[in-house]
Amino acid sequence: MDPSSAAILYRVLPSDPGAHVFTVTLRVARPDPDGQLFSLPAWIPGSYLIRDYARHVLQVSAADEAGPVALRKLDKSTWQAEPASGALVITARIYANDPSVRGACLDPRQAFINGVCLFFRVHGQEQQPCVLQLEPPAGLPDEAWQVATAMRRLSGGEGQFGAFMAPDYDCLIDQPLLLGRLTTAEFTVGGVRHRVALAGRHQADLKRLTEDMALVCAEQARLFDGELPMREYHFLVMVLGSGYGGLEHRDSSALICARGDLPRSGMQGIPAGYRKFLGLVSHEYLHAWHVKRIRPAELLPYRLDRENYTRQLWLFEGFTSYYDDLALLRAGLISTESYLELLGRTLTRVYRSGGRRLQTLEQASFDAWIKLYRPDENAVNAVLSYYSKGAMVALCLDLELRLRSAGRYSLDDLMRELWRRYGKTGTGVPDGACERLAEELAGGPMKDFFDLALRSTVDPPAGILLAQFGVQLKLRPAESADDTGGTPGKRLSPRPWLGFEITVQDGRVLLRDVAADGPAAAAGASAGDELVAIDELRVTPANFEQLLDQLRIGSVLRLHLFRRDELLECEFTVQRPPRNTAWLSLDPQADDASQARRALWLGE
Repeated sequence: MDPSSAAILYRVLPSDPGAHVFTVTLRVARPDPDGQLFSLPAWIPGSYLIRDYARHVLQVSAADEAGPVALRKLDKSTWQAEPASGALVITARIYANDPSVRGACLDPRQAFINGVCLFFRVHGQEQQPCVLQLEPPAGLPDEAWQVATAMRRLSGGEGQFGAFMAPDYDCLIDQPLLLGRLTTAEFTVGGVRHRVALAGRHQADLKRLTEDMALVCAEQARLFDGELPMREYHFLVMVLGSGYGGLEHRDSSALICARGDLPRSGMQGIPAGYRKFLGLVSHEYLHAWHVKRIRPAELLPYRLDRENYTRQLWLFEGFTSYYDDLALLRAGLISTESYLELLGRTLTRVYRSGGRRLQTLEQASFDAWIKLYRPDENAVNAVLSYYSKGAMVALCLDLELRLRSAGRYSLDDLMRELWRRYGKTGTGVPDGACERLAEELAGGPMKDFFDLALRSTVDPPAGILLAQFGVQLKLRPAESADDTGGTPGKRLSPRPWLGFEITVQDGRVLLRDVAADGPAAAAGASAGDELVAIDELRVTPANFEQLLDQLRIGSVLRLHLFRRDELLECEFTVQRPPRNTAWLSLDPQADDASQARRALWLGE
């Protein structure tokens, strides 16, 4: 295909890397005769927050064969051109300095592009094929930077700049691009080529990395009858000194990791950082089926100019969060003990969430746009994560299905049915479909289970269910601010509980995570207050834990705080900490039936 003949042609030039500016040209061969509308999306699928990408447009203009064409801005992200004579050409300069998986970033070292940031939507022509002509930065030799993307190539060799094509606008913005001095490797799963591109300095053992990633991907594919729905798949990895994050796309995923989390030559076992990275790979890769192809009916199609509400994010993000670590176990990369540690951490996040007593799981899904993705100082008391509690519900449903069907069915079977009925057919999953599928597999009603799990603020009975699989769920107090759970703990005596943790800002000790039901809040303390003294002793970042350890549970404590420029004094009783930190262990007294069920569940 000749790119110049495309109905919709984009040209992207990293025109000023030092200033983080792209120049984007859009040529519309047959614009609307009444005046072409065009816009940038307000959000990116997979991240449920209005981000208003049009705010980064610095300049925009239009022209046709006769010369300049007037533009009128209609709202924060939409423009309309005057009727054009022949093809309409739109030119924009767009600022890009968001070093996350949800935006676009350009500097003299590398670039990352999410299409929602640069590619205008041509209203009325969203189904037209789109061609992208990607140019190298001025002044750089062509081979200095490489290009990694899952987008279909029209010109140029692998890794080179050139022309690319997407069948429609939705596919165009769902194929991110990573540009720069890249390290690449590849592996094959089910006959499908998988490419890994890393940007940033690192010393990763690429052979070890690709071998382990291949095991993870093969395990996730087995969940869906071994069917890989993509022509090829790309992992676009930005390696930083510190960082973590991922975003799924149809045939690729964008990942951020700390360079210390990547495997090095001679590394033994799976250290915690590498385990975390493999879990991220597992999570985003599973989304190639479960989110990108098995989609909530409410999000089919995406409406990119506004919030898209659904009560089903627990199913899509929560179930994925359950399977991401489970796949590492099933692939033989981590031990049963390591998996139970990770599962204990997931349950800990649920038990520590004050929001679970205020929001149901369906409500948390619906409110993602205004709560989970917009946390404030009260989030610890008011927000429930549909990732963590959704994973807890997935665990309980998996065990419940195994029990009710006497081992014939599990959550794996439900996932396969979702794939067969909805993913392969391109049909959106309607609200309630998961519940109906579960009842089919269980051979009876499960309304009570789902009413409690999705539509109440009562915790699902994870401990009762795990016990029937020879696993003990235990709860203990947190031992420090960094204690994420999953292990038995080491303290001989409980850590005194004041009802808050601290953060340090410009050398000042500030309160954070102030529990609404804790003693500090009851005495009038608030998140953001500066803590200056405990019992008339000065508090510093270095001595806070020491001062805390010297307190006696049941003793009366005085805090001195600054709220803005006013000094406050709070007095309250030091309390015993809540038992909200979970850890799991194999039950040494489990009967044969429980051990057999556990072996089928965990693949022992």
